[in-house]
Amino acid sequence: MNLRDCEGRMVKIPDEPGRIVSFSPAITETLFELGLGDRIVGVSAFCARPVETKNIRKVGSYGGTRIEVLEEIRPDLILAVSGFQKDFALKLSEKFPVYIFETPSSVSGIIDLISRVGAVTGRIDESKYLEFELSRFLGSMRRHPAVSGYLEIDSGGPVTFGALSYITDALSMLGIESIYRKKASEWVSPDLQYVMESDPDIIIYEPKMYSSFSDDDAKNLISERKWGSLNALSKGNFYVTPGKLDFFAHHGPSFIREVLPWTMEILDSL
Repeated sequence: MNLRDCEGRMVKIPDEPGRIVSFSPAITETLFELGLGDRIVGVSAFCARPVETKNIRKVGSYGGTRIEVLEEIRPDLILAVSGFQKDFALKLSEKFPVYIFETPSSVSGIIDLISRVGAVTGRIDESKYLEFELSRFLGSMRRHPAVSGYLEIDSGGPVTFGALSYITDALSMLGIESIYRKKASEWVSPDLQYVMESDPDIIIYEPKMYSSFSDDDAKNLISERKWGSLNALSKGNFYVTPGKLDFFAHHGPSFIREVLPWTMEILDSL
């Protein structure tokens, strides 16, 4: 079958793709939940959910690979997302069937991505069941009285998010109004002076994936940036995301099941 991807390209898709490569951690997680884990023959080094991905060959980084590796494993479908992976994916499409999904800009977009992955891989019914489950889970979330917030992810440097990000949408849905929520972009290189001037009620910090981030590291970060006098710090509202994997930076099904409840617990404790 031929399907149009988010770049407007018609991509020839096998009716039953049997050798799938996924460069997107969110898509990899979704494939497993749709019962397609045994058809994945390659993933990026950042695909870590579920734990079974450790047994799948790592064929590249989030935005790079060696063509000879892909030629060796002979994928009949490569899946990627827009944004950072776009140019890389388009280059691969010169030699392989590559379908590019749009990166979600909202929490509902995460659920829509599941639907699209299901359609492309022939798992429509399974994707509908998963959508229904996650939609019911979303219905159990509550909105806290609004507080101002700042979320930063270490992506080799500080990154935060604007109005076009699912992260900003999720925070707002739960009651955290990001200080960058009116910036008409997906990601933003933050102005740390602006963070000081905005004096948010809550700060959430996500360390670089796979790195260790101790209490001393947090204290050093706060000291270096002179954040000690901020409202969030004086009230003890500085939070580091759990674990060593991408947390807010991951837009697979676990974002809804894990990230939203974790954030709601923080708000309930204020």
